[in-house]
Amino acid sequence: MRLIALVFPFALMGCTQFPELCNAVSASGHNADFPKLAPVQSLLVQSRSTGPTAEQTVANLNARVQALQNRAARLRQTVVDPNIRNRMQNGIN
Repeated sequence: MRLIALVFPFALMGCTQFPELCNAVSASGHNADFPKLAPVQSLLVQSRSTGPTAEQTVANLNARVQALQNRAARLRQTVVDPNIRNRMQNGIN
């Protein structure tokens, strides 16, 4: 029984249609040059100059935290003020 449990998954894999990869790359891709390698230092400098600074990231996160805290405070407030609640209770009774 254990042998069947081990052989069955391999038998299923044998029934699978293998994807056709021969035509996956075009003729121009086969004839293309290899990409040029760039020094890591120049890439690091470029990435630092294009993205936000650490101070901007911290400021954006702090603003977002404050906005979420304000929203949470608004959600904790009562939905119906006490006067309307009393009127609703008196209308039911």
